[in-house]
Amino acid sequence: MDKRRLLIRLNIARLVAFFLLCFIIIILRYGWLQLVQGSELSERMRFQVGQDYLVQSPRGAIYDRNFRELAASTMTKSLFVDPNNVDNPQQLAADLAPLIRKTEAEILEDINVGGGFVWVKRRLEQAEYEAVRNLIQNKNYFNCLGFRDEAKRYYPNDVLAANVLGFVGTDDKGLDGIEQAFDKYIKGEVTESFLYTDTLNRPILESIFDRHGYQGDRCKSIQLTIDAAIQFIVEQELDRAMAENSPVAVTCVAMNPKTGEILAMANRPTYNPNRFWDYDPEVWKNRAVSFIYEPGSTFKTVTAGAALQEGLVTPNQVFVDPGYVMVSGMRIQNWNGASFGTVTFADIVKQSLNTGFALIGLELGGEKLVKYAHLFGFGEVTGIELPGEEQGLLYTPEEMVDSDIATMSIGQSIAVTPLQLVTAMSAVANDGVLLKPHIVKSIRNANGSVYMESQVETVRKTIDSAVDKTLVSLLEQVVATGGGQKAKVRGYRVAGKTGTAQKVNEGGLGYGEGRYIASFLGFGPVENPQIALLVMIDEPSGVFYGGQIAAPVASRILSQVFRYLRIEPTETPPDDAENIPDDVGEGDSAVSTLPKNISTPKTEKFEEATDESPKEISEEVTVPDFYHKSIRESARLANASGLILETSGSGYAVEQSIQPGTVVKRDSIIKIIFSPD
Repeated sequence: MDKRRLLIRLNIARLVAFFLLCFIIIILRYGWLQLVQGSELSERMRFQVGQDYLVQSPRGAIYDRNFRELAASTMTKSLFVDPNNVDNPQQLAADLAPLIRKTEAEILEDINVGGGFVWVKRRLEQAEYEAVRNLIQNKNYFNCLGFRDEAKRYYPNDVLAANVLGFVGTDDKGLDGIEQAFDKYIKGEVTESFLYTDTLNRPILESIFDRHGYQGDRCKSIQLTIDAAIQFIVEQELDRAMAENSPVAVTCVAMNPKTGEILAMANRPTYNPNRFWDYDPEVWKNRAVSFIYEPGSTFKTVTAGAALQEGLVTPNQVFVDPGYVMVSGMRIQNWNGASFGTVTFADIVKQSLNTGFALIGLELGGEKLVKYAHLFGFGEVTGIELPGEEQGLLYTPEEMVDSDIATMSIGQSIAVTPLQLVTAMSAVANDGVLLKPHIVKSIRNANGSVYMESQVETVRKTIDSAVDKTLVSLLEQVVATGGGQKAKVRGYRVAGKTGTAQKVNEGGLGYGEGRYIASFLGFGPVENPQIALLVMIDEPSGVFYGGQIAAPVASRILSQVFRYLRIEPTETPPDDAENIPDDVGEGDSAVSTLPKNISTPKTEKFEEATDESPKEISEEVTVPDFYHKSIRESARLANASGLILETSGSGYAVEQSIQPGTVVKRDSIIKIIFSPD
């Protein structure tokens, strides 16, 4: 009995030892697999039961100031092929080509790349995706065709504000406009996600792991200052201007002069950002910020403001217009080459007399003229939130000669952008205060909270308030009874300035024959300005005067915008006492360098001529005494005597080429040297 019990105990001990040994072996094996081979086996398991996917959230939207959607993104399917698992490339290409609008040769080229992953077509349309999905199921192409989720950018209004918005490339990267400038804020977020799949790489429980609705934590939306309704009004009128005038291009910028906010910015020709690749890259450029040109008479607003601020002129100050003046061998003349006789400074502004502005500019001097140009924002970028902005070209005062001063005074020999011009005019409309222009109103987080909001930024004071009010009244008369009458809006007071400038040749030397830029720059209503506007028509066919073709475009835009903004009409603006004919001359291109022995050629008129008849004049005149007289006094005296004045220097006359009392032929040239001493 004792032996039997001993045997049982021995067997139990052996069994326990066996199980203990097995347990130790299992523990050791488990430890080996977990600690030594754990990472390798884990990766092998993940490869067998699922895949890593890069999940992209939609790109942030772009809205107008009233949160109308201008650009949006949706999640779409992109098709890829696994060339290693394609059994019959010819058959696959034949089946797939008609469904995705690609040729069989293109698909075969993708397959021939080889490897395990090649894009066939990215961002499929919904109909294309459904057709390919059915093909995969019906032809059992699960092992060689598949889809990946990608965001696709849509511009619901097609061409509306295209040059402002820009577009997005295939890798969700902004390539122009707001899309480029704010790419780091609105770019979709890409995260890695693991999905369990079956043997055919189909996700298991796709509805649980699907992240199509994921918006991302970092992608933000952009709210612009642009008003889509005003933008539409502007673009509609630019289309009409293109049809009526057949120009190379048309540009318009509308700004709120009290805030610096851009209400509309448009170009023609333009493009559809949904299919940007179908257009010439030149059309992508936003000419409002990247195109520089000689502004012509629109720049005379700055010259007039500077002269008023420096106390050189008053509105009712009387001048004698000589018809043309010679400055450093350069002839500067009015639009018809004739004298307007006795005029006030208000008349000089209203009739845009080149002679008056040239002489006033000479009296200002290069240093002050350039100073005021800088004060009004020329010669530097405005800092608007758009890529590719040009700073324009201005003289260095120390390098200027008299002819440079005279031509700059009338808006030639300098280069500006449309945005700089409308920003400067906004300063005039804003009591002389220059504001930084903005086109982005706010940036918002994915949850709708405000990340950044633009504020009104004052750059500097340009001219005193009292001076500014005087300048505004002069510009109002330009529209009321002067060369900008076609910019009138019935029931509203509008101020502005027209311009018709010759276009500089490509190389920057000389002016192109028959090539002009017509423009109107203004604002309204005068008593409470709500919109400043520039309309620029580049190389129109036929009529090319700013007062004839740009002013009417501005009038139609302003009229519709006033109604849209519900601005109540005011009483009819007062007319000037003088009966000024419609569209008086601008004379922006009345500058020519002539040898002294060549008579003045017949100049093209820049608006309608007056009805004045030439008076009988004597063939000989007596040279007066110019010594110790100012440039303005000398010009008045030379005109009264029938002489052509050619000046150099500034200040008061210290030397004249023909001595006083000498009898000479009328229209003889007399050179006078001026000195500040």
